[in-house]
This record gives sequence, structure tokens and C-alpha cells, in this order.
Amino acid sequence: MGQHENNQTTRKNPVFAGIKAVCKGVGKLLSFCFKSIFILCVLALIAAAIVGSVWVYPKYKEYHAYAQDIVNKSAAETFQKGEASYIYDKDGNLLARLCGDEDSEYLSYEELPAYVVDAFVAVEDRSFWENPGYDLKGILRVGINFIRTKGEEKHGASTITQQLARGEFLTREVSITRKAKEILVAMELTKKYSKEQIAEFYINTVSFANTYYGIQSAAKAYFSKPVSELTLSQIAYLCAIPNSPTYYNPYTHPENALKRRDKILGDMLECGFIGEEEYQAATQEEIVIEKPEYPFYNYETSYAIECAVRELMMLDGFEFQYGLSDAAMLDAYNESYYEAYDKAKEKLYQGGYTIYTSLDAEKQRILQTAVNESLQFDAETTGDGIFALQGSATLIDNKTGKVEAVVGGRTQETNIPTFNRAYQGFRQPGSTAKPLLVYGPALEAGFTPNSIVENINVGEAKKQGADILSMTGSASTMRQALERSRNGCAYWLYARITPQKAMEYLTKMRFHKLDPADYGMSACLGGFTNGTTTEEMAAAYRMIENHGSYTAPTCIIKMVDRNGNEVYKPQTEEQIFDERTADTLLDMMKGVITRGTASSMRWDNRIEAAGKTGTTNNSKDGWFCGMTPYYTLAVWVGYDQPRELSSLYGATYPATIWKRAMKEAVNGLDPKRFERAEVSEEDVEAPTASAEQYLPGRADSEVLSSGYTVKNYREDHALADRARELLAAGDTAGASALVEQIYGQTLKRQMRAEVAAR
Repeated sequence: MGQHENNQTTRKNPVFAGIKAVCKGVGKLLSFCFKSIFILCVLALIAAAIVGSVWVYPKYKEYHAYAQDIVNKSAAETFQKGEASYIYDKDGNLLARLCGDEDSEYLSYEELPAYVVDAFVAVEDRSFWENPGYDLKGILRVGINFIRTKGEEKHGASTITQQLARGEFLTREVSITRKAKEILVAMELTKKYSKEQIAEFYINTVSFANTYYGIQSAAKAYFSKPVSELTLSQIAYLCAIPNSPTYYNPYTHPENALKRRDKILGDMLECGFIGEEEYQAATQEEIVIEKPEYPFYNYETSYAIECAVRELMMLDGFEFQYGLSDAAMLDAYNESYYEAYDKAKEKLYQGGYTIYTSLDAEKQRILQTAVNESLQFDAETTGDGIFALQGSATLIDNKTGKVEAVVGGRTQETNIPTFNRAYQGFRQPGSTAKPLLVYGPALEAGFTPNSIVENINVGEAKKQGADILSMTGSASTMRQALERSRNGCAYWLYARITPQKAMEYLTKMRFHKLDPADYGMSACLGGFTNGTTTEEMAAAYRMIENHGSYTAPTCIIKMVDRNGNEVYKPQTEEQIFDERTADTLLDMMKGVITRGTASSMRWDNRIEAAGKTGTTNNSKDGWFCGMTPYYTLAVWVGYDQPRELSSLYGATYPATIWKRAMKEAVNGLDPKRFERAEVSEEDVEAPTASAEQYLPGRADSEVLSSGYTVKNYREDHALADRARELLAAGDTAGASALVEQIYGQTLKRQMRAEVAAR
């Protein structure tokens, strides 16, 4: 049978005919669907175009006009110099003149080594010589990532021209709006200036860390020679820094810069800017950084600079975050923080600001002298010639909430201070954390100073599977537990409050380096992962004195930009503890000084004082944080490289510094007691012996025997009475601790005998 006959048979077969009809119908349906979808897509595009013309186009016109305006107003001189900023103390004395180095270090394009330009092009913007100021492929990549991550990822694709635009004319806010402006400004820059000029502007104005701007000043700072005399390896090393000046800082993270140097050399090899032989030699070359003499910035000046940088970060839209409990979120935040910090510091040194501060020269002298003379017994130095035993302190005026003095270490004539421990030296706070993390939150939760708490065995409580809530120990009131700094009581209370709830309070107090690992039990005894500073602790303790209302620590009073505009925006206070909670806590903390762990300092109660001692394991850190109605002062003592000092306790050197500085700070001021809200009688400290319970009618100052006054007698007998109360309650250890605070030897021997008889 031929092919023709087969085809005829197929057409006549009804089954095949049906299939053919169905296929034909399906084909028509699909054709209709495809046509409909196509029409809908066209309509959607038309609708999108209409929406775009209504919303996007006006925004484009606005941003484009903005870009044209600022670029048209610019000139080559715009990129060649910054304007110095000035910082003044409380009395109008000049503390510092801040400026970048680019005025005298600017190089023309012809003076720039080819390696410098090639290095930046290779690592930052390979299409630099051809692109119109932006990289379309890079923008598309960022757009896709923005959609893929639902707006979380907004970084990348910044050409050299865009970086110049952002650095000179825009903030570093991470947003699509800023990115759009950045691209439009970059386009306008490309129209107005040649590529050589743009490269020249960028290389001369970009930050190379440590306030050095421009490749020439960086070369002289880090290698003590002009950039024209640097090797390929040294140039690549310097070109690594601007990507993140803090992360690649040659003084603090030289290894990070070295890794990026190798990447840059690899990029230059890939682009054909250098050969294999040059690459191999450069990657194997040793980099030796020279640290030049710093301009003299004392502790108060470096702190003023820090506060000004923070203010500029906020002005640029950076949002500070605290207490992040997710490690990935914390890493991402730190990355954005360092970028914003570098930008703000650069802006401060070139922005022409006038800054007025609360820093008081006399208070600074008092505080520095107290630290120096209290620690002068230890003259050991490190390899850098810096004293090994160090201290830091921060003094806040309670009325204004402003920092008036900061000491970041001991004074040394041969060493200019470059590390300010008052805000940079993070150390574990020991028991000074207890009022903030334990006793304040406990009062908020309904406990009272007279609530009975259990002094449990902390070692047992730390064992895996321990049921802390059911553990018992010697009983005491919460007031007594705070006064005697009983760790077992704090641990027992913290388990009831829960770390998660307690840490909420510390987060509100803006502790900067809280770590996800701190959301455990050890934090209640001051066992933080990274620690804290005297600046943070002084602000937190001032909150207690200020009836629970917190003010972020700063010394800035006023900031004026180069055009005379006031730019400083004081932050509003935040209520951390209820007013009654704070005042009750303050009343409890008075007992630490009158009869607790700090009673040995023998503070003159003419002006009331309250506070808390703190000592970390093996006496590696000693703290005393406290307040009078006039000032709050936090003090830390320890070694930069933590190690034991057997005589270091919160009640020894830190309390000595605190008493000495505070006594002089309040000298001449009127006697004063703490103001407090209405507190129930049962929560207030019972009258002490100074209320003439003993030797009635006689003056406190009356001398009974050499070195022993009526006041001493009254205080001693009050301690004896409290010790007898504890003995009656079965607390022999607590009674013994009180007995050891008795000043008079006769009464002390008598009470020791009573304790021993039990």
C-alpha cells in the first residue's frame, strides 16, 4: 500500500478525525490565551508607564535638579581643602583645632604615581575610564539583590565617581533615594570634569584612617616618605585602607590591610596593570608601618572629639542600636557602624564646625590628680613605656546630665595619650552591675528592700541542671544583700527576674558592647563578654540619682556648622526605672557607704553619698561607682592586660580615687541630701546612730579620745546593734562582716567574742 493510500485511510478513520479536531480546538484556545496574556502585559506596561510618569518622573526631575545645582556650584577647589573645626571647654577655652592634612598634601594628577590610579581602578571601578559615572551592570546586580532580599541588601555598585559624590555631597544613609541621588550627582560630575580630574579629586580627599586624607599624607604618615618613593607593595597597602578605614586601620588592624593589599595586587595583575614578576615580588614584600608623633590631644579633648563624631553620625541618619541578641545582626550592625563612624569623623575634621562642651578644666585637674596620685605606688611600665597599672574615671553633673571631666589613664610626660579608657577601655564591671541588672529590676518586679532573699551557693547554682529557684542559703534582706554585695543573693534574685527581662533595662541604658552571650546568668555578677566603660557606668548611675530618668552621656552643649547653623539636637530623657524604684534603690545604696563594702572610705555625710563597689575574679578589675546630690562619678582601676593585683578591690584604690575627687569637687558647696519621691517608711533606711541614739545631746565632732569622735562612737554602736540582730537571726557570717567594720578596737574585740560564742 502506497503512502497516498495510508493518508487517505487516516483521514477517513473517525478516531483520528476526532483527535485532529480536539487538537485544532486546543490550538485555538492556546492562541486566544497567548494573545490575551500579551494584551494584558502590554496594558500592564502602559499602566506602569503612566504610574512612572506620575510618581517616578517628578522624583527624577527633583533629584536631577539637585544634582545639577550642587555640581554646578562646585569647582576644583571644592575638593582641595577642608575647613578646620574648633572645640571649646565650659569656660570658652580652646581645646583643639581639628583639620585634615589635604591642604598641604594635595597632588595633581600628573604627580600621582600610575600605580595609585591603577590600584583604585582595579579594585573599585574597572569600567572607570569608560563609564558615565555609574556602572549599569553593577546597578542591575544591586537591584536584583534588593528584590531578592526584600530590601535588606542595598549595598554595592558604587563607582569611583559615585564614591566621590557621596563623600563630598551626600550622607552615607543606605537607601534607594540616596543611591539615586548619588548616581545623578556622579553623572553630572562626569559631564563637568575629566576622568583625570575625578581620579585626582578622589585620591586626594578619600580617608586613609587616623585623620589622614589623601594618598600623600597617608604615605608620609605610615611610611615616612612621599608617595613618589613608595614601592608597588606599599602603594597597594595604602590603597586597601579607604574601603573601610577602621577595619583596615594600619595601627589597629595591620593584618586586615595586608590581606586586602594582596587582593588589590591580584586585581591589578588580572587587569594587566602589572606583570606576574611584579605581582610575586610585591606580595612577598614585608610591610613595616611607622607610627608618627600624634598632635597632643589630652583625655578631655579626645572625648570631645568622640562625642562630636557621635552627633554627626546621628545627623547623617545613623541609628544606634543596643543589646542585639542575634550574632549575625550584631555583625551587620558593627559593619554599618564603622562605616558611619569613619564618614562622621572625616566630616568633623573638614566641616568647619564650632563645638562648645561642658568639660570643666578644674574638674579635669581634680580627677586626673586623684587618679595619678592614688596609683603612683606602682611605677611598672610596658614595652611602650606606658604605666602597666591604669585607671579611668568619668564625672557627670547631675543637674545637666553632661560629662564635666574624663580621665582615660595616668598622666605620663613621655607618652601622649592615644587610648582613652574612659570610653574605649571596656572591662567587666563586677558587682557594680548589680544595682542596674538585679536590684533595680527586682524593685520594679515588686520586691522591697526588706524582702528576704537567699544567699545561695553560686558554684552549685552554676552546675548544669541546677534548679536555682528551689535553692536555699542564709537569709538576709535585700538591703543587706546589696550593702554586703552577696553574690548568692544576686544570683538567686536574677534567676527570678530572668536575664531576658533584666537585660532590657541595660539595653535601654545604651550599653554599647553587649553581646548575645551576655543573656545568661553570669551577667548579674558583672561577667560581661566585652565589658563596659566608666562613661557608660556614670550615665547609668546618674539615672538612678535622676529618679530613673536616663540621659545619654555626652559633653556637647552646642554645635554650629560653617554657615552658623545650630546642628546639635539634645536627646530626650528616657524613663528606665519607675521614680519610686530609683529613689528606693538610691536609699539602699547609701548603706553601701555608711555600713557596707565601702564603709572603710569613711565619707563625710555633710553631703549625702551612695554607691556600689565592684571587684572581678582574681582582683583583675576594681570599680567604684557612686553619686552625691551634685555629681555622679564612676572609677575603674586595673591593668590593660588583665592580671591579678592582690590588693585591688572596689573599696581600695577605686574608692580612694572616688572619695578624693568627689570631696574636692563638692568642696565649698552647701550640705545637701538626695531628693526623693514619696517612698514608704518601710522601704527607707532606718535612722542611724548619728541621730543621737547614742550619747544624746553631744556634737558629732566632739573628740572622745585621740582620733575617735562621738560620731565614730555612734557609728560603731549602730554596727554592733545590727550585728546582734543578724546573730539573733542565725547569720553569723553577716554579723562577723559588720563587726570587722567597727572602728573602735575595744568594742570590736567585745563583738568578736560575741560572734565566737555563737
